[in-house]
Amino acid sequence: MAAALPTVGVEEEFLLADPITGAPSPRNVEVAAAAADVGIDLQLELTRCQVEINTAVHTRTPELLDDLRRLRRSVASCAEKNGARLLAVAVPPTVPDAYPVTDTPRYRLIEHHFGLLAHEQGLCGCHVHVGVPSRDIAVRVGNYLRPWLPVLLSLTANSAVYRATDTGYASWRSIMWRRWPSAGPPPFFDSVADYDDMVRMMLASGSILDTAMVYWDVRPSVSYPTVEVRVSDVPATVEETALLATLIRAAVVMAQTAIHDGLPPPPVPAEVLRAAYWKAARSGLDGDGLDTISGRALPAHTLLARLVDYLTPALERSGDQQFVADTVEAVLVRGNGARRQRTAMRAHDDVSDVIDVVAGATLEGCY
Repeated sequence: MAAALPTVGVEEEFLLADPITGAPSPRNVEVAAAAADVGIDLQLELTRCQVEINTAVHTRTPELLDDLRRLRRSVASCAEKNGARLLAVAVPPTVPDAYPVTDTPRYRLIEHHFGLLAHEQGLCGCHVHVGVPSRDIAVRVGNYLRPWLPVLLSLTANSAVYRATDTGYASWRSIMWRRWPSAGPPPFFDSVADYDDMVRMMLASGSILDTAMVYWDVRPSVSYPTVEVRVSDVPATVEETALLATLIRAAVVMAQTAIHDGLPPPPVPAEVLRAAYWKAARSGLDGDGLDTISGRALPAHTLLARLVDYLTPALERSGDQQFVADTVEAVLVRGNGARRQRTAMRAHDDVSDVIDVVAGATLEGCY
């Protein structure tokens, strides 16, 4: 059965921070060079304060989890050797001096074209790739995933504190990220041709400079034969990242089953999806979310339970049902990254406590 499971891979973006002040540290080139020396190919992000890890391609969740642990552990060591601290956090908790843009031709072009957006970009997300047979299937799968994207955002929200202030949002990254003209909830597409027409319009208008700037939260990958889901903050812990990837793969399996059986995707108007995103970003797991089908406000944990219940056939097939049940329970009890940050901030009103909590969660379970 394992060989028949769709493959899954994960990209995690991290903030590099000064070990004393917690401020963003522009040392991604140095950290990437150190990582290359130990066989890790780190990706440079738009700002010099960020790096990205890419896991191998996996079919089993335990192996994915082990890979995530190894990568976080190794890259944290490389960061430390270069005077930086690796933080799994979706926005910088402290007040940054600046976000210098990484010096590559593409990133300089983005800086020139999009102005201040590029300099305020120190945002870290998590991208999950699931193998699919074709671009057409990737586009059609996205229509089935749309109703559940706010639930995934609630689960992984990890950006409550920004500029040494509680933003009032569990995912401030989600709010900031949607300033880009191609970011946020994906439109509903009738076909891959419909998708490609939209991308051509965006290129012609200048709202994107290349196809890699299609930032919708579900898209056919530009590099791999996968559907790529990009809605999440970088989760606080490796277990939460593995949970996210497991749920997304199960959702892709359920979508392909529905396509095979001729079942249409739920009709979710763009306005409803945007409202659900806002609710998820505002409350995370600790308040109400919006049921995108009924339009009713329901507790976020109820919506998460509905998602897990819907995915049960696929989770049973992959053998992940117990892992998901145990990890969801642990996150609900302990809190996701947003709750951890707020708890630390409220204890002493000191952002340094938030930095310490984030740093601890980043490597939690990695040793």
